[in-house]
Amino acid sequence: MASEDRFRPAVDLADLRESGREQVALDGRSIALFDHEGSIRAVDNACPHMGFPLVRGSVDEGVLTCHWHHARFELSCGDTFDPWADDVRTYPVEVRDGTVYVDPDPDPDEPPAVRWSNRLGDGLEQNLRLVVAKSVIGLLDAGAEPTEPLSTGVRFGCRYRRDGWGSGLTILTAMANVLPDLDPDDRKRALYQGLVHVAGDASGEPPQFEQDALGATDTDFDRLRSWFRENVEVRDPDGAERVLRTAIAAGHDDAELAGMVAAAATDHRYLDTGHVLDFVNKACEALDHVGWDRADEVLPSLVRGLARADRAEESAEWRRPIDLADTLDDVFADLDDHVAAGAGETWSSPDDLLDTLLGDDPHVIVDALTEAIRSGATPAELADVVAFAAGTRVARFSTTNEFGDWNTVHHTFTYANAVHRLAERTGAAELYRGVFDAAVNVYLDRFLNTPPAPLPDPTPDADPAAALETLSAAFDAEGRVNDAGRAAAGFLDGGGDPARLRRELGGALLREDAGFHTYQALEAGFEQAATRPPEEARTLLVGVARYLAAHSPTRREREQTFSIAARLQRGESVYGEDADL
Repeated sequence: MASEDRFRPAVDLADLRESGREQVALDGRSIALFDHEGSIRAVDNACPHMGFPLVRGSVDEGVLTCHWHHARFELSCGDTFDPWADDVRTYPVEVRDGTVYVDPDPDPDEPPAVRWSNRLGDGLEQNLRLVVAKSVIGLLDAGAEPTEPLSTGVRFGCRYRRDGWGSGLTILTAMANVLPDLDPDDRKRALYQGLVHVAGDASGEPPQFEQDALGATDTDFDRLRSWFRENVEVRDPDGAERVLRTAIAAGHDDAELAGMVAAAATDHRYLDTGHVLDFVNKACEALDHVGWDRADEVLPSLVRGLARADRAEESAEWRRPIDLADTLDDVFADLDDHVAAGAGETWSSPDDLLDTLLGDDPHVIVDALTEAIRSGATPAELADVVAFAAGTRVARFSTTNEFGDWNTVHHTFTYANAVHRLAERTGAAELYRGVFDAAVNVYLDRFLNTPPAPLPDPTPDADPAAALETLSAAFDAEGRVNDAGRAAAGFLDGGGDPARLRRELGGALLREDAGFHTYQALEAGFEQAATRPPEEARTLLVGVARYLAAHSPTRREREQTFSIAARLQRGESVYGEDADL
């Protein structure tokens, strides 16, 4: 019990008996007092759901009901009957000489970080946007590291979605990757947006039931790799999962495990329009954030998608009018010989390789990549060039195409980014196949750059501040794709800080009801631009700006929810005539 010196006089007992309820302000807190069934109760006057004054609610049989959304609370302890509402805070009371005293600052039942961590679990389980938003804001305001809500979301998404890793977990990981590029408040938005998508993906879905590892954890890793790929080949997710769990239990490191899964993801061409390999990469990046000791919880979530994926060699565009799959099969049959020929060699990218990759002859493209391998090019070096070619397709996407065609160039770019990242992580020779797959899709996308949208001309005298205003306006109106591209380029040309541009682009994205691909486009663009020379980074950020403008504005419903949560956490009112709801 709180000590007596913390109690403050609140209201005359007789007045409270007569009115049945009173509102008082003590130490900056608005408190509602009720005389009900012979007992005096005190609760926070703001409904924990959306701040309605509870003194205006109804009390019956020990239950306080808020009149705005009908949240119900057990009056003596504050516990809610409705999980979406949260418990209301209660305050100790004493009656002394006809006056009701209240302790306005009692010791909390649990630390704020613990409370909000538990509420985040509730929000994910119940798919409650407002609860997720409050929890993320509350956790970070309480000093928790961003990895805490991230880890909660990753583990939840992997456990409670039978189909495994999907778009929600990919969005969450992509947003975790760009957190350093964002303003502090936008970091909360980024985690909130990702977690909302994780909750939505799992809502109504059956959970994941784990397979056990095989007992033979001393099996040679190359054999485990072979078993894993064979089970994926014959579309047996259960067998593949057991093998993967065996490799994890045996203690193989992150590069080995990532290479094992990536090899299976490149045994067939461009699985599920590139999503499968992108999911593999994002699962690995999630583990970089939350720790590879959780590999047994995360990596098995990839298996079902691997085994059931559509294979591009089964599609018409990869077989007609040119049999691209057969062409690559011929290269891959001799891949070991090509790699051996380049052993010990140091490769430098030819000046015309980008033009070749953006050209219209697939055989020339394949020959150029094969020659690069024979000259010592590593998977990561080749993936770097192909990823930039794919990003250039996005930056030069012609708006005369159908809107849905944005997805085509986008898929190639995010796939190429995943190949690049996995190649840097593992160096696995199998990722050469991913490089070829990405390059073939760059070729297939050529008509979406016909005619290519021109890259903005350099404008060294541009005003960066004016460029940012133009950029912001482009996201608030439909059809301002080219305006957005020119504004992003002008900002950089005029000497604007690239970090500032990334903050502006990230903030704009996070205020939209963005779809899966838009989050991917921004994150892949940021990742690819981060280590490139200024001219290449300019092209990629132009592509990000154009893609985001093409998909803006939206209804911004999720931003409204986040704004409400932020105002509630700051103690501001969202109820009343002056509330901007």
